Amino acid sequence: MKLQYKFIIVIGAVLTLTYMTILYYTSGLQNDLVIGQARHQARMLHRQLILTREWVSDHHGLFVVKTDSVRENPFLDYPNLETNDGVTLVKRNPAMVTRELSEYADKAGFGWFRVTSLKPVNPLNSPDDFEKFSLTQFEEENLPERMEIMKSRGTKVLRYIAPLKVKENCLTCHARHGYSLGDIRGALSITIPIDWADTVIKKNNQTIILYGLLSIVSVAGVVFLLFNVLVANRLSRLKLAMDSYPASKDLKHPLPSGNDEIGHLAQGFSSLCGRLEHSEKELRQAAEQASYNEKMAALGQITAGIAHEVNNPLGGLRNCVKNMKDSPDDLELHARYLPLLDKGLQRIEQTMRQLLNFGRDNPLLLRKLDVDAEIRECFALLEYKMNAIELSLDLNIAGSYCIDTEAIKQIVVNIGLNGIQAMEERGGVMSVNSWKEDHNLYIRIRDTGSGISDEIINKIYDPFFTTKQVGEGTGLGLAVTYSLVRKMGGKIVVESSPDVGTTFTVILPIEQCCDTKLQREPVELSDNGVTQ
Repeated sequence: MKLQYKFIIVIGAVLTLTYMTILYYTSGLQNDLVIGQARHQARMLHRQLILTREWVSDHHGLFVVKTDSVRENPFLDYPNLETNDGVTLVKRNPAMVTRELSEYADKAGFGWFRVTSLKPVNPLNSPDDFEKFSLTQFEEENLPERMEIMKSRGTKVLRYIAPLKVKENCLTCHARHGYSLGDIRGALSITIPIDWADTVIKKNNQTIILYGLLSIVSVAGVVFLLFNVLVANRLSRLKLAMDSYPASKDLKHPLPSGNDEIGHLAQGFSSLCGRLEHSEKELRQAAEQASYNEKMAALGQITAGIAHEVNNPLGGLRNCVKNMKDSPDDLELHARYLPLLDKGLQRIEQTMRQLLNFGRDNPLLLRKLDVDAEIRECFALLEYKMNAIELSLDLNIAGSYCIDTEAIKQIVVNIGLNGIQAMEERGGVMSVNSWKEDHNLYIRIRDTGSGISDEIINKIYDPFFTTKQVGEGTGLGLAVTYSLVRKMGGKIVVESSPDVGTTFTVILPIEQCCDTKLQREPVELSDNGVTQ
C-alpha cells in the first residue's frame, strides 16, 4: 500500500474515532439534558398541581354549574347544591379537579396525571405497578419523590410520583378515613411523554454524523493533495533518480529541492552519488594497478627462472664471436658459427618477445584468437620453472573465438604458477585440457601437488591471502584471476584434496562480437567457485 493511502487511512481513522467519541458524549449529554428538562417540567407541574389543590381545598371545594358534560362526584357527602334561582351547582373537590385538569392536559398532548392511593376511595384511583411500588417506598423509606423512564401507551414517557401528606385543611374530608396530620394518604402521579426527545437527539446525531463525514472527506482530500505535492511527487522524483543511477550518472531526473527532510535526503543522495563515483574510480584504478602488479610479480618469477636460459646462449654467442675475431680469415669457421649465432639470437628474441607480450599493460578487449595457441605460449613461458614437472597438454578448442588476449594469458599463467609452486618439492604432473561445450569454452588445469586444506579453500580468492613465505607471493594471483574471469562473464571452479592435487576449471562464454571493451557485470557464483 502506498504511503499516501496509509496516511489517509490513519487520519480518517483518527477523525472517525474522534467524531464517534464526540457523537457518543454529545448523544449522552443531549439525553441527560432532555431528561433533566423533563424532570424539571414534572416537578414544576407537580408544584402547580399541589398549589391548585391547596387553593381548592382552602376554599372547601369549587362549585360549577351542572351540565350534561359536568358530572356529580358520587363520593362526596354533598355533591351539589341548589341556588335560590333554581340553578344546580356541582361541587369539585381537589381530586376531581386534578382528574379533569389531567383530561385537558392529555388532549393537548402535554401529559396526564392523577391522584392514587394504596387505600383509594374511588376505585379509579387504584395504583398501577409503578405507583404501588413507589407508594410502598414512600412509606418505608420516606422518599420525597421517584422518577422512572418507561414505555406507556406505546410511547416513551417519564413517570414522576411524589407523596401527598395530610395537612390541616385535608382533615375536613380525610379524617373520617382514618388519616392523621402528616400521614401519607396517597401520591400525585404525573406522566410526561418524552418521545420527542429521541427525535431531537436522532436529528442532532444525524447532523453531527453528516458534518463529521464531510469533515473527514474534506480533511482526507486536503491531506491527499498536500501529501502528493509535498511528499509523494518529490519522493517519486527521488526514486526515479535512484533507479536510473548508476546507469545514468548524470541524473537525468531532477532531484527534489527544498530545505525540509526530503530536500536534505535528495542532497544527501546527490552527495552519495558523487562519493560513489569517486570511490568507484579509485577502486577501478586500484584493481587495474593490482592486476598489473600481479602480472609483473608473475613476470618476475618467470624471468628469474629463465635468466640462466638466456645466459647460456649468450655465453655461446660470445664464445663464437671471440673465435671469429681470433680467426678473421677462417671462412670455414665463420660459416659454421654464423648459423649458430643466428639460432642463438632467435632463441633469445623469442624469449624476450614472450616476456614483453605478457608484461604489456593493455585494456581488456575482445578479439578473435586461437585460445589453444595462447595456452601453449603461456606454458612455454612457464617451461623454465618446470624442471621436475611433467607437462601434459590436451587442447581441443580448435578454432578462433572472441576473448581477451591479456586476460586469458594472465589467468593461465597465474593458475599455472600456483600449480608449479605446489609441486616444487616433489615434482609431479601438470595436465592442461581445453574443449568447447555448448556456448562455453572450458580450460582445466590439474596438478598433483600438495593440494589445499579444507580450512583455507574458501579463502583462496581473497585479496592478499597467501600461504607462501614472505617475498614468495603477493596473495593477489587467484584474486586477480577470479576478478578477470568474472569480468568476462565466466566462472571458475576449484576441486582440491590435500596431498592429492588441485584442479582449476575456467568456464568462459563464447562472445559473438569482437573489438569490444568488456563492460558486462560479473556473474555471481553460487558456491564461490569452490568444490571440495
